[in-house]
Amino acid sequence: MKKYIFVTGGVCSSLGKGIAASSLGSLLECRGLRIRMIKIDPYINVDAGTMSPYQHGEVYVTDDGAETDLDLGNYARFTNSPLSREHSITTGQVYQSVITKEREGRYLGRTVQVIPHITDEIKQRIFRIGEAQDADVTLIEVGGTVGDIESIPFLEAARQFSHDVGKKNVVFIHLTLVPEVTGGEMKTKPTQHSVKQLLEIGIVPDILLCRSTKPLEESMRSKIALFTNVDDEAVISAHDAGSTIYEVPLNYHAEGLDDIAVAKLGIETRPIDLSEWEKVVNTIIGARHTERIALVGKYIDLHDTYKSVHEALYHGGIANTVKVDIIKIDAEELEKTEDLDSLMEGIHGILIPGGFGQRGITGMVKAARYARQNALPCFGICLGLQVMVIEYSRNVLEIEDADSSEFSPDGKNSVVSLLEEQVDVTHYGGTMRLGRSETRLKAGTMIRDIYGEETIFERHRHRYEVSNRFRPLLEEKGLIISGVTPDEALVESIQWPDHPWGIGVQYHPEFQSKPIKAHPLFTSFIAAADEVRGRG
Repeated sequence: MKKYIFVTGGVCSSLGKGIAASSLGSLLECRGLRIRMIKIDPYINVDAGTMSPYQHGEVYVTDDGAETDLDLGNYARFTNSPLSREHSITTGQVYQSVITKEREGRYLGRTVQVIPHITDEIKQRIFRIGEAQDADVTLIEVGGTVGDIESIPFLEAARQFSHDVGKKNVVFIHLTLVPEVTGGEMKTKPTQHSVKQLLEIGIVPDILLCRSTKPLEESMRSKIALFTNVDDEAVISAHDAGSTIYEVPLNYHAEGLDDIAVAKLGIETRPIDLSEWEKVVNTIIGARHTERIALVGKYIDLHDTYKSVHEALYHGGIANTVKVDIIKIDAEELEKTEDLDSLMEGIHGILIPGGFGQRGITGMVKAARYARQNALPCFGICLGLQVMVIEYSRNVLEIEDADSSEFSPDGKNSVVSLLEEQVDVTHYGGTMRLGRSETRLKAGTMIRDIYGEETIFERHRHRYEVSNRFRPLLEEKGLIISGVTPDEALVESIQWPDHPWGIGVQYHPEFQSKPIKAHPLFTSFIAAADEVRGRG
């Protein structure tokens, strides 16, 4: 029988359910189990694609082009679970499917209700993933917080799920908060209330993950166990990691989380092998020195907006046994700055990430120009590539009004323009160029050497491309078109001439980077930054 683990949260959001679920998933893999990860988001949006970064943080893109919650990025970094649009479930998707079936008459005239129709739809979506032949354990993270009205149908579906497949095949993990108040005293009352709310729904937690700033004392564990009716050993201290989130799997194993989970599910596994995680953490702790990378973006106030980029930079650091210090630079503020030498003092590389809209573009162009003229490693991703092309067109081709048609729709010199299939798009959700596609890398280019192969597959999320009208002139003036689509119709990567490391890519390599296996572009970029630091 297949096994299932539901991870719920209480007290408040952003306590780390995604990291907890991912960490447990990685521990189960280290014991030889094959896992699947599912994220449930209670919002009515069909997906995360149309949400503002300030509302929802990063949009993580899967191979099949799904625009999902950033927690799928955590799943990808911590585990080997396959991820697709089926692994992301939202209220919008569920209700859209049920209403479509009702319009088609598939409910045979019955009144369509939350129970059983909505809950059945949710359970069917979980079953489709969990019953795969090569899946041993499926972990389902239920977004939101117990007590939220939006989460009720999903929690009811989880309760029913345990009844449907048998309690011995389901484990409920509840992550809650043990706050520290004035004077340093830690309080258990929020956890007690959160578990009470879960019990009122009909879910009895098997394991509690208690988020706190410091490890729980045994007396506090016993108190929580007594008031929540959870076994003492199943009250897990989920205290803050010391130096990196990649310590979390090791911390949870030390607390016995995976031992308890497999015991409650009745699974026999091989002895756990944590050597890869130990190597990652030891490399971070023993880093030789620090590289300072300037991230020039337009959403820097919210850390989660560039979550995968941040983590991929750290992975590049791990691969080079160095620490990466990300210096966030607001592109709008950069527009007002004339003294870039002072601002960039001590910076070893510049990364310009993806984004949408005109705000901050002038600042990004200034950053690209500074990097090109000062031989500073520069990495442009998606919008970042387009910015590098705009800068090159303005300052090398001397086309002063060179721009993107996204920012200047009526401009005469749009060196970046809308994809032809996007011209008549009026509905924006899920209509960009999305997901995995093929790129051919040209021989003799830096990026070809970095990947070590001609054909690569990376994920896209954009509407605009380098204009083919300007490609001949750009190449004539030295810009290296280093990667194209198989039919050579679209530019996928560019390289600055006579520059130690100036690469732009139209795709998002950060989505394929892991701490255990850094993406080659980030590894190479940090290595180039290390050379700059070495030159002093």
